[in-house]
Parts: sequence; structure tokens; C-alpha cells
Amino acid sequence: MKLRYFFICLLLGLSIEGFAQSATRAKQFNLENGLAIQGYDPVAYFNQNKAVEGNKQFSVNFEGITYRFANATNKEAFLKDPKKYEPQYGGWCAYAMGATGEKVEIDPETFKVLNGKLYLFYHSWANNTLPKWNKDEANLKSKADKSWMNIFQ
Repeated sequence: MKLRYFFICLLLGLSIEGFAQSATRAKQFNLENGLAIQGYDPVAYFNQNKAVEGNKQFSVNFEGITYRFANATNKEAFLKDPKKYEPQYGGWCAYAMGATGEKVEIDPETFKVLNGKLYLFYHSWANNTLPKWNKDEANLKSKADKSWMNIFQ
């Protein structure tokens, strides 16, 4: 009886911890209307090398974050390896994360896949941060990695 009670408590504790982690992710990730990457398909950046809007029909919630996909094939690819396709820095602008350590909105059509990771960037009519990132990529990436670790703790 005590052993069964122990396992029930253990499972409950793990469930609560998982819920808390999902809530933390949802709080720190760049979500617009509850969607990651403003509803764009994270897999398309890799297999089509372009930004493609996702379809509500092909949605999935991964650890508290909702992603949309252009098709069932992309959704299945994501489900096989979600961490591979999730954007870096919670989907915030990689340049800003490295330059200032701040969470800045992105333009989902301004992106870079580098070493198998997706980086998103702010881009308005007068300011495209991707070329700035490219000029000092190694330094900015190192700083962005540290900034994200501090934010996400």
C-alpha cells in the first residue's frame, strides 16, 4: 500500500513539474495569438528553405507551445523531433537577443538556418537585423545563447 502511494505521489509530482515547465515555456516564448512563429510552419524553414504559413488543421501543442504546419508530412516530421525544429531563443529576434539581451518581435519571413538551428529576425521597412547578425554572427550568437539562458531560468 505504501509503495503504491509513493508511486502515485511521484507521478503526481512529475505531472505538476511538467505542467510548470510548459507554463514557463509559454511565458517566455514569442507567441502571437497563442501561436509560435506567428503561425508559420517551423519545418518548412528546413525542408523548403522558406517561410510558409501553417494551417490550423495541422496544429500541435508541444510543451505548452502551439505550432502550425502547412501539411501533415511537416507535422509528422516535427512530432518525430520537435527540438530540431523549434526556433532558437523562443522565437524572439536572434540579433536583439545577442546585441541587447532583449526579447524583440520578429518577421517570420526573415530567418536563417544555421548548423541545423532556426534563427528568426526583426525586419521592418527601415531595419533588417539579419545583415547585422551576419556581420558578427559568432559573437552575437554566443551572447544570445547566454542571454536566453538567463531569461529562461
